[in-house]
Amino acid sequence: MRPRLRRHVLPGFGLSLGFTLSYVCLLILIPLTGVVLRARSITWPEFVASVTSERALAAFGLSLGAAVVAAVVNGVFGLLVAWVLVRYRFPGRRLIDACVDLPFALPTSVAGIALTTVYSPAGWLGQQLAPLGIQVAFTRLGVIVALTFIGLPFVVRAVQPVLEDLDREIEDAAASLGATRWQTFRHVLLPSILPALLTGVTLAFARALGEYGSVVFISGNLPFRTEVITLLIVARLEQFDYAGATAMASMMLGVSFLILLTINLLQAWSRRRGALA
Repeated sequence: MRPRLRRHVLPGFGLSLGFTLSYVCLLILIPLTGVVLRARSITWPEFVASVTSERALAAFGLSLGAAVVAAVVNGVFGLLVAWVLVRYRFPGRRLIDACVDLPFALPTSVAGIALTTVYSPAGWLGQQLAPLGIQVAFTRLGVIVALTFIGLPFVVRAVQPVLEDLDREIEDAAASLGATRWQTFRHVLLPSILPALLTGVTLAFARALGEYGSVVFISGNLPFRTEVITLLIVARLEQFDYAGATAMASMMLGVSFLILLTINLLQAWSRRRGALA
């Protein structure tokens, strides 16, 4: 009697692989290949001149610096938010948990308009900060605020599942052995959540480095002061400087690949730690 063939809900490997490759090629590989091919038409002196101009270096420096600061801030406070949501039960917890995902669902332009309205000198928070000599809107601080806003969910959602899986009895055992709260966090909790935390921080950094919509309103787009690299690329396109825009886009593409490699290495490290635990 012939064995009964097992039927699968999803199509076979060949068809699934074909759809996967077609989807990835159409949406990712072909557009990126177009950028690379366009960059090859630029001579090396033109490429170097575009990416090393004073304005480009200032924009890239602001993007990189603001992204690093925002990622570090999100690493600290994202861990705190995830800890509170996992370990405590209080009225409104579900509402706060849902609000964490708002930067994911909210259009970045709407986020930029909202932040500018709140932090402008006449805004609700801006007019409270003005007597203290603190101006957020149309400054570099505003860029950091916008990048922190859009990056927070990456850290919270990366750390939250790990905290939910941690056994609280380990913390109780550490406390019973005389460990302080800081010692328990440093030697017991942090090694377990560190891979997820680093992954979330790296994702937040990558998202912040390429952000455009929320920054374009609150930054003021002042060259050499509040202009990020994505805004400069758009400015080059509006000036029909396709060579300059392509050169800077190629540089950002290379940075993105490095970030992707870092994320993959962190995930591999996390899997190895989980297997050894």
